[in-house]
Amino acid sequence: MLVLGPFQGPMACTRIRKGRGVCGTAWQTNRTQVVPDVDQFPGHIACSSASRSEIVVPLHNASGEVTGVLDIDSAELNTFDETDRIYLEQVAKLFL
Repeated sequence: MLVLGPFQGPMACTRIRKGRGVCGTAWQTNRTQVVPDVDQFPGHIACSSASRSEIVVPLHNASGEVTGVLDIDSAELNTFDETDRIYLEQVAKLFL
Protein backbone atom coordinates (compact mmCIF):
# COMPACT_ATOMS: atom_id res chain seq x y z
CA MET A 1 0.00 0.00 0.00
CA LEU A 2 1.36 3.43 -0.93
CA VAL A 3 0.82 5.90 1.90
CA LEU A 4 0.82 9.65 1.29
CA GLY A 5 4.05 11.22 2.55
CA PRO A 6 5.37 14.74 2.24
CA PHE A 7 3.33 16.73 -0.27
CA GLN A 8 2.49 20.22 -1.38
CA GLY A 9 -1.00 21.37 -2.28
CA PRO A 10 -4.48 20.34 -1.17
CA MET A 11 -4.91 17.04 0.67
CA ALA A 12 -5.02 14.14 -1.74
CA CYS A 13 -5.68 10.41 -1.47
CA THR A 14 -3.86 9.01 1.54
CA ARG A 15 -3.56 5.34 0.51
CA ILE A 16 -3.27 3.70 -2.91
CA ARG A 17 -3.10 -0.04 -3.66
CA LYS A 18 -0.54 -1.60 -6.01
CA GLY A 19 -1.75 -1.44 -9.61
CA ARG A 20 -4.42 1.21 -8.88
CA GLY A 21 -4.33 4.59 -10.63
CA VAL A 22 -1.19 6.19 -12.01
CA CYS A 23 0.81 5.86 -8.76
CA GLY A 24 -0.12 2.23 -8.21
CA THR A 25 0.65 1.44 -11.85
CA ALA A 26 4.12 3.02 -11.60
CA TRP A 27 4.71 0.92 -8.48
CA GLN A 28 3.46 -2.33 -10.05
CA THR A 29 5.26 -1.93 -13.37
CA ASN A 30 8.39 -0.29 -11.91
CA ARG A 31 8.19 2.22 -14.77
CA THR A 32 7.70 5.97 -14.91
CA GLN A 33 4.19 6.88 -16.01
CA VAL A 34 3.82 10.02 -18.15
CA VAL A 35 0.12 10.80 -18.50
CA PRO A 36 -0.74 13.69 -20.86
CA ASP A 37 -4.47 13.55 -19.98
CA VAL A 38 -5.50 11.84 -16.74
CA ASP A 39 -9.07 11.44 -18.02
CA GLN A 40 -7.71 9.03 -20.65
CA PHE A 41 -5.80 6.87 -18.13
CA PRO A 42 -7.79 3.69 -17.33
CA GLY A 43 -8.49 3.55 -13.60
CA HIS A 44 -7.18 7.04 -12.83
CA ILE A 45 -7.89 7.97 -9.22
CA ALA A 46 -9.10 11.58 -9.13
CA CYS A 47 -7.59 12.73 -5.85
CA SER A 48 -7.83 16.33 -7.06
CA SER A 49 -10.30 17.61 -9.63
CA ALA A 50 -7.67 20.18 -10.68
CA SER A 51 -5.27 17.50 -11.95
CA ARG A 52 -5.20 17.25 -15.76
CA SER A 53 -1.80 15.61 -16.45
CA GLU A 54 0.63 13.68 -14.29
CA ILE A 55 4.05 12.08 -14.07
CA VAL A 56 4.87 9.38 -11.52
CA VAL A 57 8.43 8.12 -11.02
CA PRO A 58 9.19 4.99 -8.96
CA LEU A 59 11.65 5.42 -6.07
CA HIS A 60 13.98 2.51 -5.30
CA ASN A 61 16.02 1.24 -2.38
CA ALA A 62 19.60 -0.04 -2.77
CA SER A 63 18.24 -3.48 -3.78
CA GLY A 64 16.22 -1.97 -6.63
CA GLU A 65 12.84 -2.54 -4.99
CA VAL A 66 10.21 0.17 -5.38
CA THR A 67 9.80 1.83 -1.99
CA GLY A 68 7.69 4.80 -3.05
CA VAL A 69 6.85 7.11 -5.93
CA LEU A 70 7.41 10.74 -6.83
CA ASP A 71 4.04 12.00 -8.09
CA ILE A 72 3.71 15.38 -9.80
CA ASP A 73 0.37 16.65 -11.10
CA SER A 74 -0.43 19.61 -13.32
CA ALA A 75 -3.60 21.61 -13.83
CA GLU A 76 -2.82 21.70 -17.58
CA LEU A 77 -2.92 18.97 -20.22
CA ASN A 78 0.31 17.62 -21.75
CA THR A 79 2.60 19.21 -19.16
CA PHE A 80 5.17 16.40 -18.94
CA ASP A 81 7.31 14.84 -21.66
CA GLU A 82 10.35 12.61 -22.23
CA THR A 83 12.73 15.32 -20.98
CA ASP A 84 10.85 15.51 -17.67
CA ARG A 85 10.96 11.71 -17.39
CA ILE A 86 14.73 11.59 -17.94
CA TYR A 87 15.56 14.29 -15.41
CA LEU A 88 13.03 13.22 -12.77
CA GLU A 89 14.37 9.66 -12.94
CA GLN A 90 17.82 11.12 -12.22
CA VAL A 91 16.36 13.06 -9.25
CA ALA A 92 14.69 9.86 -8.02
CA LYS A 93 18.11 8.18 -7.73
CA LEU A 94 19.00 10.73 -5.04
CA PHE A 95 16.38 9.16 -2.75
CA LEU A 96 18.40 5.92 -2.27
